[in-house]
Amino acid sequence: MAITKALSDPSRVRILLALRRQELCVCQITELFGFAPSTMSRHLSILHQAGLIRSRKAERWVYYRLPDKPVPPAIGEALDWVKKSLTKTEAVQADARHLDKILQMDLKIICRRQTRRRSC
Repeated sequence: MAITKALSDPSRVRILLALRRQELCVCQITELFGFAPSTMSRHLSILHQAGLIRSRKAERWVYYRLPDKPVPPAIGEALDWVKKSLTKTEAVQADARHLDKILQMDLKIICRRQTRRRSC
């Protein structure tokens, strides 16, 4: 049930597809999608509770990634379906191009930008 809830929102699916490339800081993910921090937190929480992503904290940053293998069959099948079915959509390809630019930016600058947006 948690997996279907997590996959029922297109934004959460796009987050999963962004994470297929590599682990990302929450600031990078927020920059990619332009969501309010509270909205991003909710999306990441739902994905995490469903077992579709993992997190780790390093200093003041929180990083998210897809789970390491082996994963429970339901999680593996869900992630495989998302990757196979949606990778070539226009929105996901646009996200990939935008993510390329974000990955070239200094993480500290991105995080500072996100902090300023929270205080607005």
